[in-house]
Amino acid sequence: MLQAMRNKMHGWPSIILLGVCVFAMSLFGMESYFTSRNDTFVAKVGKHEISQNAYQDRMNQLRQQASAEQGGHFDASIFEKPETKQRVLDGMIDQQLLLAANEDWGMRVSDQAVRDYIAAIPAFQVNNQFDVNSYSAWLASQRKTAGMFDDEVRSSLATQLLPDAINDSTIVSDAQVDQFLSLLTQRRDLRYFLLPRPTLADNQVSDAQVETYYKEHLAEYMNPEQVSVKYIEVNGADLPLDAAPSDEDLKKRYADEKQRFVQPEQRLASHILINVPANATPEQQKAALAKAEKIAAEANPGNFAKLAEQNSQDLGSKRQGGDLGWLEKGVTDPAFDAALFALQKNQISKPVLSSDGYHVIWLRDLRSGQSKPFEEVRDQLAKEASAAERDRKYNEVAGKMSDNTYQNPSSLEPASVALNLPIKSTALFSRKGGEGIAANPKVVAAAFGDDVLVQGNNSSLIDLGNDHSMVIHVDKHVPAAARPLTEVRVDVQKKILDERVAATEKKQADEALARLRKGEPMPAVAASLGATLTTLSEATRQSQMPAPLLAQAFLLPHPAAGKAEFAAVDMQDGNYALLAVDRVQGGDLSKVPPEQRESLRRQMAQAYGSETTRELIELLKSKVKIKINANRL
Repeated sequence: MLQAMRNKMHGWPSIILLGVCVFAMSLFGMESYFTSRNDTFVAKVGKHEISQNAYQDRMNQLRQQASAEQGGHFDASIFEKPETKQRVLDGMIDQQLLLAANEDWGMRVSDQAVRDYIAAIPAFQVNNQFDVNSYSAWLASQRKTAGMFDDEVRSSLATQLLPDAINDSTIVSDAQVDQFLSLLTQRRDLRYFLLPRPTLADNQVSDAQVETYYKEHLAEYMNPEQVSVKYIEVNGADLPLDAAPSDEDLKKRYADEKQRFVQPEQRLASHILINVPANATPEQQKAALAKAEKIAAEANPGNFAKLAEQNSQDLGSKRQGGDLGWLEKGVTDPAFDAALFALQKNQISKPVLSSDGYHVIWLRDLRSGQSKPFEEVRDQLAKEASAAERDRKYNEVAGKMSDNTYQNPSSLEPASVALNLPIKSTALFSRKGGEGIAANPKVVAAAFGDDVLVQGNNSSLIDLGNDHSMVIHVDKHVPAAARPLTEVRVDVQKKILDERVAATEKKQADEALARLRKGEPMPAVAASLGATLTTLSEATRQSQMPAPLLAQAFLLPHPAAGKAEFAAVDMQDGNYALLAVDRVQGGDLSKVPPEQRESLRRQMAQAYGSETTRELIELLKSKVKIKINANRL
């Protein structure tokens, strides 16, 4: 057939047809290229793209935070669920909407707010004062510059500008507080009695009834599907190092990374800030400059602290006489930075304009940059070199384990022999997990996955975190199966009798409720059933009584004068109670302390503010085109 086509395809018709085909295929390739380029983001909010890297960074940050908070109870599988991924992305979209609104409405985070926030971080403080050395060491450990961290803090604070402004402007009136307090401290007069457990007239269960119940509820009597697995693992913490790093290697590392161990030049500074409003008029700016110039003319090292306490509008430093502590280049506003590092010791600057206003700066002291000698940092370099070598070796062994088990998918033996890794095994476990490694959700998911359980292959490399990974292979598989009736007969009989009792109790409760609603006195109904009536005056939401009764007591409507509201209450333990609400009174507000009232007012304002913020975000969403690539989550 191909030869026939070849014989016919000659001359100019074949050339035209070939050209059309090539052109069509080239367009198809170009279209695919452009389509792929347009879909690299996880979400697009207006013109702003949320990249896959930014999304993964947020997921990793939240995963690490949850792991630190929950310790051994942390379940990493939660972060693999689609609803969790979507919730995280929704939060990032909301933040981007707020940032865009800030830009549209001219709201910004001041440099002073960023500095105050950083200075208040406990990790950067020594004796309750901001310590530049601690700050610099942390930046170095995170491989960040001061500017990078400033941008992170500014972005974080920016997402709170609108919510904070809404919260601050939310007013909760005294009447609203009183109404809520009245409900919170409401008092109710109650009566109730517990129905005695009825005695069954028919407590016989036939074999036919047992068999019928067993068949109808077979799912309740199943042994779960179980597997046991064999596995090989590599744990970085257990890998021996070939040799400790030599002094020669450490000195080379020191020379290559010497900049890390240089203490930058630092300056001990104080300042006086005269604010300039964000949308200041020329007159306001002139007035602020005139005030700053007057202060600069009067200032000297002897009176600077007093002038700062009297005039500075930087609330974070004025109480300390304008003291900003030791500063290094790049920590402050560029204009402030340039002026500070141009001063001589004990010199006071002329007014310096930054985004916050005019600063008068006093350079109190300085210390030049110094390099830490090799001997001082040798131990640190040795630890880092050993950790790097351990990581390298772990990655090498884990990579070989992954390659070998992939190339030999039906057995762990080849990888075990090649890498000298012992094959270990687990006991049987179900989809709910088991003990040891079988308690790890990643291991359970892999064991019951189609590729491992059904196809009989080795799993892919399972990363357990902290340089620990493994590959598993199913050893035994026990399918789910019903437990034999002979094994569960007693349990089935008990279930049948329990259901009969529950039905009798429900009927008894309904009949008693009907008698009460027809007007029969509650004491008489209780006595006829052999129950004891309990009366509770002015019960509150914190009263000591069975939880189901208390919850229902405050759900019943207000009774009409001279009448009661009744309910039959399922006590959630196989029993029923009959409840009456006779009277409802508002709370005694005179007993509420002023501090509790103000605390409640703040909580209500925050709750109302949060709801308003949510409504604002929904409004912003309605005005912006949002595109989500769910396949990239």
